[in-house]
Amino acid sequence: MASYLSWLRIPVFATSGLAALGSSLLYFKQNEIIYPAGLPAGSRTNVPTPEQFRLENAESIKFPTPDGETLHAYLLRPPTPDLRKNITLLTFHGNAGNVGHRLPIGKVLSESLGCHVFMVEYRGYGLSTGSPSEDGLSIDGQTALDYVRNHEELRKTHIVLYGQSLGGALTVKLLQTNYQVGDIAGVILENTFLSIRKLIPSVMPPAKYLAYLCHQRWDSEQSLSKVGDKTIPVLFLSGLRDEIVPPFMMKSLYDLCPTKKIWKEFPNGDHNSTVAEPGYFDAIWGFLVQEVLVAPREKMNLEKADVDVDPDDLRSEPIGG
Repeated sequence: MASYLSWLRIPVFATSGLAALGSSLLYFKQNEIIYPAGLPAGSRTNVPTPEQFRLENAESIKFPTPDGETLHAYLLRPPTPDLRKNITLLTFHGNAGNVGHRLPIGKVLSESLGCHVFMVEYRGYGLSTGSPSEDGLSIDGQTALDYVRNHEELRKTHIVLYGQSLGGALTVKLLQTNYQVGDIAGVILENTFLSIRKLIPSVMPPAKYLAYLCHQRWDSEQSLSKVGDKTIPVLFLSGLRDEIVPPFMMKSLYDLCPTKKIWKEFPNGDHNSTVAEPGYFDAIWGFLVQEVLVAPREKMNLEKADVDVDPDDLRSEPIGG
């Protein structure tokens, strides 16, 4: 499987040359910088398929948004009924590439952990129509959540939101706007930032004085503080060698999180390789068993998962921020 990933070289925020841009260019071109959906080359048309990763119990889905776009997603199912754990992970990816690039992650989540995995790609990414923006992606996230809620097979499962980096910011926003519905069973955040404005000085120091021009805010710090349900568990997965999102940002989100929260850090994990660190999927498994599958009958015989993951299958060049 590693051979499928070795070619992925997806930059996370186009840092080179940004400092040289004038303030007007930064203002009008920031969407292209924050959402490099065309990287690597061919990402808008060449989307890896489940068949390439020997995922047989999978489905390619397209569904509409309220504002006229069409989103593409993959639904991965546990390979056998006895493995099924009555959980749907709704996953939101980083800022580059497409949903097919994350299929190795989905494979572990479905085949080893026994979850349904609904992997959606945002407007302007992969096979989805449109152009990305904060407002647009917010609509996409809500549309995907509503799709899962109304899906005949998935609506009966525990819904867990799972976001990586930019996807984590979208996850936090969805949590803020949906916690009162009462059907979000858990949240997983990996290497997520406080806000784009606060991230700019870290990834683009010369542009720190222009951060106020950023209209794509993704203010996770503010959104998380507004979550009123104190019972929804949130798992924080932090790579302490993250070279894009400073680890203190994840810790700050953890500290201000008003709900039940669990912290897991990975000393050698950088922004894109944290998922390949030892114990990553064990942490997710423990979270799902202890915090999501709360009914005693669902906890029976679930003390240990058979999470057999070869890190080389997941450790690759960057797969997006």
